Amino acid sequence: MGIESYEKIKIDFHPKVAKLERIEDKTKINVRYSVISPFAFVHIYWDEKIYELVYDIEEPILTEQEKIYREQLTSAIRDLINFEEVIERNEEALLEYIDKRLRILAMEFGFDIPYESYKKIYYYLCRDFIGINEIEPILKDYYVEDIECNGVNSPVYVIHRLYRSIKTNIVFSNMERLESLVEKLAQRCSKHISYADPILDGTLPDGSRVNATYTTDITSRGPTFTIRKFTKTPWTPIQLLSFRTLSPEMLAYLWLLVEYKMNVLITGGTASGKTTLLNAVAFFIKPEARVVSIEDTRELNLPRENWLPSVVRSSTGGRRENEITLFTLLRNSFRQNPDYVIVGEVRGKEAFVLFQGMASGHSSISTMHSDSVDTLIKRLETPPIELSPTLLNMLDCVCIMTHAIVNNQETRKLREIVEIVSISPDGTAIVNTPFSWNPGDDKFYFRKNSKMFEKISRRYGIKIEDLEMEFRRRVQILFQLYRKGISGFEEVQEIVNKYYKRPAEVLKQLEIQ
Repeated sequence: MGIESYEKIKIDFHPKVAKLERIEDKTKINVRYSVISPFAFVHIYWDEKIYELVYDIEEPILTEQEKIYREQLTSAIRDLINFEEVIERNEEALLEYIDKRLRILAMEFGFDIPYESYKKIYYYLCRDFIGINEIEPILKDYYVEDIECNGVNSPVYVIHRLYRSIKTNIVFSNMERLESLVEKLAQRCSKHISYADPILDGTLPDGSRVNATYTTDITSRGPTFTIRKFTKTPWTPIQLLSFRTLSPEMLAYLWLLVEYKMNVLITGGTASGKTTLLNAVAFFIKPEARVVSIEDTRELNLPRENWLPSVVRSSTGGRRENEITLFTLLRNSFRQNPDYVIVGEVRGKEAFVLFQGMASGHSSISTMHSDSVDTLIKRLETPPIELSPTLLNMLDCVCIMTHAIVNNQETRKLREIVEIVSISPDGTAIVNTPFSWNPGDDKFYFRKNSKMFEKISRRYGIKIEDLEMEFRRRVQILFQLYRKGISGFEEVQEIVNKYYKRPAEVLKQLEIQ
């Protein structure tokens, strides 16, 4: 049977996400799941030899003859393909395009390629022309948050959602190969990297953030890259409960604060889970409310229709007048009649506009790098932000996220929720901490006296007793969702939206008295 009559090969770059369980004992971890079906798999297991977890990419193994075929066909197809066309055209059309070119070239070269070999070669051509070479399977792994390459002859590491930092079996032993990959990342970000301009900061078409270096002048091991993946389906509030990131009481409290338009700032260190919590909190915004979000790099994904997402634009052609900053977008957002303004991260003069917006009645949720309320206030009061204590009083609540090691497992916790009661002219803060996590026993604690409930009561004329009853009801709703395993993106959003419109139905559905 000739190559022209071979059955069309199906490749799925977006297979169904495998359901993984968080396993406390790392030595017991042994999971395998598909990332590019049916060719590429991820195998995560405990390696007794090196005494650590490893992340193996399993792809088809080529014979020496198959490698020769692949090399020659790759070179020939590269000469035929318009690379810009590869980036812009849809995936299905590209798969069709590569299939046709592969058949034609294989026949022109007179290659006698068995069907099993043909399938493997086709996979690698698709992976490299549509995707980003060796790292494409990792990019397709829903559970990977970050991909880190520290240079030549150093294993690539991933940050896994469940199992955290893991070494992979991908090692770039060839400097030119790694340079080529970094150049490809730059192309996909519609940017340029070279010896003259050796640092890349860009965004891939799927929203993933890329930082890369190009020469040994900058990083001694040669080219490097770090990719912070954009998550299309973020963790839901119920999934955060299942990971013990926070308690049902904390979530119910934040639900009430969001409903009554309190201003919330989520703080913590790098990769402590600030954006993850921000996404989860946004689930509780009423479905009819208008939300405007502003980010440096697209990380938010809100399950709603009435949402205007904005992303900054760096200068083009070296012309600063083309630059669209967070400050510009935020100032413009208040003319778009938002009910809620969400800012991905506050770090500069845009904080003044954000707090001015709070003062004019626009509910705001944002994140900022800080590990305590005192540090946060100092950052906000000193250059480059320099906010006055009067404006700082617009802030209602601070959620402090932290990295933690629990039972030898790296995890993220909502360490405490702090209510800002008042901030004096000298910057001294009077606070109340109704919720906190105790690392000693890994338990969450809460006090009943909430200053925010008092503020909501005064502002909306609702009795505190009624607020407390509603708080307890929502704790039950969230716990029941967790107990029944209802944690999907659409399922959770549907129940939250339904509760706003028909609360009695939801209570009955979840068997809550």
